[in-house]
Amino acid sequence: MSATASLYSAVDEEITLYDVDVEAATLTRRSSIRAVSFVQYAWPHPSREHLYVSTSNRGPGLKADINHVNAYRIDARTGALTPHGEPVTLRQRAAHMCLDPAGRFALNAHNVPVPGITIHRIEADGAIGAEAMQLEGLNFGTYPHQVRMTPSGRTVIDVDRGNSAAHGESEDPGALRSFAFGDGVLSNAAVVAPEGGYGFGPRHIDFHPDKPWLYVSDERRSRLYMFRFPNERIEAQAAYTCDTLADRANEKPRQLAGTIHVHPSGRFVYVCNRADYTVEHAGQKAFGGGENSIAAFSIDPSSGEPKPLQHADTRSYHVRTFAFDPSGRLMVCASIKPIKVRDGAGVRTVPSSLSVFRVGADGRLDHARTYDVEATGKTQYWMGIVGRG
Repeated sequence: MSATASLYSAVDEEITLYDVDVEAATLTRRSSIRAVSFVQYAWPHPSREHLYVSTSNRGPGLKADINHVNAYRIDARTGALTPHGEPVTLRQRAAHMCLDPAGRFALNAHNVPVPGITIHRIEADGAIGAEAMQLEGLNFGTYPHQVRMTPSGRTVIDVDRGNSAAHGESEDPGALRSFAFGDGVLSNAAVVAPEGGYGFGPRHIDFHPDKPWLYVSDERRSRLYMFRFPNERIEAQAAYTCDTLADRANEKPRQLAGTIHVHPSGRFVYVCNRADYTVEHAGQKAFGGGENSIAAFSIDPSSGEPKPLQHADTRSYHVRTFAFDPSGRLMVCASIKPIKVRDGAGVRTVPSSLSVFRVGADGRLDHARTYDVEATGKTQYWMGIVGRG
């Protein structure tokens, strides 16, 4: 086997390395390490020499009192991870993290109990340095779910999902909040919130590699938006809107849009549809229906309009993360945990998994194989791929 990339899968605090063979569309498990607590998200340095990992001892909505951002050195030959410097304490759990394009800063998005973004410098040797203090009075919204830096490195976008009305509480509107970025400091906030942000639930965004086009997944509505952002300013309204579901009539409770990625070629964009709704069956809780798929869209090269191309079954339930190898010829999807499904009069358990797809020249996905991941009582919360060489 010829490994061209490394895949890292995080099940609670355990990070497992797999070799990725793009030609064969296979994964080979190699080794595992344990982080200081449960992995929330991770991001590789542009040099591919380090991986930065945010961890917490609790999941969303629960008290988290052990929170860190951690640096790991990536072995150039094997992809193996080794700790690089001491973990740096975060004041609260990070829901998402990223690096700036130059690899000089690590940014973490926080939502509970206090919405915000923290920024740490990265030292010349890759270690995590001091926190960059921010200006007073910045408004990060209700529920930041992702933080991203624009490709220019001049603007930070806080993806504020908001919250749906529930349990007697009214809806919290969502928004895309942009901040100018200079030497680690945020300023000059600008807010885009169509319809006042009501019914607008952005979860994740991604950028076109060449054009000023921003693609947004709406978790609460299961929609895909394309916003233009000329001169680093997001336009007030989406230029295009698409449904991510193949069959809206089949929508069930807890039907959510999730991670979004633009293909490295810039010709396609992909969004995951997640469902893990359960009903009583044979005395147990079993999957009650909904769509678990990767929605593929072609991108019009002149306008940026996304056009429906395919809904590929993930062969699993509730994919939280997916990733491409650097060449864009392979996609891997990671489902978060085992789930029971109806099997005639009884039930059977479908394990958490890594599903491997070949990506065709036309952007369509072709399922190659699925690997079971042991996650009983645990969560495969993050997965990513880093190229070698």
